Amino acid sequence: MNQPLLITAIVLFVLAFLIGIKKQTWILSGFNQKRVKEQDKLAKIVGSYSLMIGIVMLVGGFLNYPNSEKILFSIMIIGYIILLGYVNTKMVE
Repeated sequence: MNQPLLITAIVLFVLAFLIGIKKQTWILSGFNQKRVKEQDKLAKIVGSYSLMIGIVMLVGGFLNYPNSEKILFSIMIIGYIILLGYVNTKMVE
C-alpha cells in the first residue's frame, strides 16, 4: 500500500467535491476566474479531472508497482498543465 498516493487521492476527492459540486472555483490557482465566461463549465471540467485522477491515484495506491508515485504524479501534473492551457486559451473573454 502506497500512503502518499492514498493521501493524494483523498485530497483530490475533496477538491473534486468542492470544485465540481459546490462550484468553489476560487480554490483554483492559475485560472483567471474573473475572465472565464462559463464558471459552471470550468467547475465541471476541473472537478471531473480531479475525480478521475483521484480514482487513478486510489487504485495506484493499492497496487504495488515500482515507481508508481513518479508516474502518477507526472500524469497528474501534465494533465493540470494541459487543463490550465485549455482554460486560459479557450474559455476566457
